[in-house]
Amino acid sequence: MAISKSSKKILIMIGFTALFLLIYRLGAQIIMPFISPEALATEGLGDKMFGFLDVFTGGALSNFSILALGISPYITASIVIQLLQMDIIPILKEWTEEGETGKQKLSQLTKYVALGLAFVQSLTLTIGIGTNYKDIYLGDSPFIYVYLAIVATAGTAFSMWLAEKITAKGIGNGSSMLIVTGILASFPQMFMQLWTQFITDSGSVGDVIKFFAIILLLILIIVAIAFMEAAQRKIPVQYANRPAAATFRGKSDSNIPIKLNSASVIPVIFASTLMSLPQMIISMGALSVTSGPGYWINAIFNTTETIGFIIYIILIFVFSFFYAFLQINPEKMSENLQKNNAYIPGVRPGEETASYLARVLFKITMVGATYLSLVAVIPIIISSAFKLESSAIQIGGTGLIIVVGVAIETYKQLKTQMQEKQYRGFIN
Repeated sequence: MAISKSSKKILIMIGFTALFLLIYRLGAQIIMPFISPEALATEGLGDKMFGFLDVFTGGALSNFSILALGISPYITASIVIQLLQMDIIPILKEWTEEGETGKQKLSQLTKYVALGLAFVQSLTLTIGIGTNYKDIYLGDSPFIYVYLAIVATAGTAFSMWLAEKITAKGIGNGSSMLIVTGILASFPQMFMQLWTQFITDSGSVGDVIKFFAIILLLILIIVAIAFMEAAQRKIPVQYANRPAAATFRGKSDSNIPIKLNSASVIPVIFASTLMSLPQMIISMGALSVTSGPGYWINAIFNTTETIGFIIYIILIFVFSFFYAFLQINPEKMSENLQKNNAYIPGVRPGEETASYLARVLFKITMVGATYLSLVAVIPIIISSAFKLESSAIQIGGTGLIIVVGVAIETYKQLKTQMQEKQYRGFIN
C-alpha cells in the first residue's frame, strides 16, 4: 500500500526528532574533562544538590556531563526577556510590535543572554563543587574551573541548536521536547526508588498498599491533566455583512475558543526553575541551612517548607496570568474583531469588548492556575504524608504536568499535519 506524501513527511519529522533526542541523550552521558568518574559516582551529587534541575537535563547535571546545564539557561533567559518586555525596556516592547523581524531580534537576544547565564551558572557550579568536593577534579588549578565553565556553556549552545532544529524540522517545540526527554529518563529511577522503599526494604501489606496508592495517584493526575488541557471556553462572535463566496449575508455566527490553561506548562517550568536555582547554591555547602542566610534561603525556596510551598504556588499563579495575557492580548483581539466587522453579542465594540475579554481571560486563567497549582503540590503533600525517602515523587508530579502537556500539544501538531490536504488544479 502506497504511503501518502503527508504520511512520509510526518515519518521524516518523527525520525528527525528521534535522532536529535538520541544525540542529546548520548551527550548527557559524556563526562567533562578533568573529572574523576569514580569520585563523581561516590559523591552522588544528584541526590544531594541538584533536584529538579537535574531532572530537566535527565541526569546530565549530576553526571557532570558536557550537557550539564542543558536548556535550563535558555528557559531562565526567556523569563528575563519576557519580563523586560512589559514596559521596562521600551526597545524590547517595540520589537514585539515589529512582527517577524522583531521576533528574530528577541530570539537572538534571548540566546545571548542564555549563553551569558550559562557561563555564570557553570562557573559558580564548578567553583562550588570544587570547594566542597575536591576529589571530583583531577587537579587543583583555577584554569580547570574556567575551562569547565566554557565546556558547559558550549553544551548549552549545542542544546539550544538541537532545540531549534527540532522546532524547525521535527515535531513539537524543541525546548519542551528536550525537557520532556530528561524527565522521562528520570521516571524509571523514580519508580525504582519507590519500589525499593515500599516493596524491597519493607514488603509489608501497608507499604504495598501505599506503593499502589502512589501509582494510582500519578495515573489520576495524568487523566486530570489530559482533561483540563482539552477544556475550552468558547466566546460567541457574530460577523455583520461578512462576505461569503460572491454574496453578502446579514450575520454569520462563530466563536473564539480560549483554552482553560492557555499558559500550558510554562508556569510550572518557570516556577520550578526559579525555586531550584537558590536551592542548588546552598546545597553546594557554601551556606548552612541551620542558621543565617542559608536558613532563610532554604525556608523561602524549599517547596517542602511552609514559606517555600506558598511561594511556589504564588509563582505558578503569577506566571500563569503573565503568560496568558502575554499570549492573548484583549486589546489587540478587540481591534481585530472591530476590523473584521465582528462583535460579541451584548457587548459594544472597542473598549467594552477589550474589558469583557480581559475579565473572561482573568476568570479562565484563575481556574487554570488553580489546576496547575493543585497538580504541582499534591505530590509534595503526598511525599510528606508517606515520608518518602527521596524527592522523586515531588519531581514526578511536576514532571507529569510537563510531559502530558507537551504530549498533547505534539499530538495536536501531528493531527494537524495528518489532516493537511493537497489541492491541485487542472494545471500541475
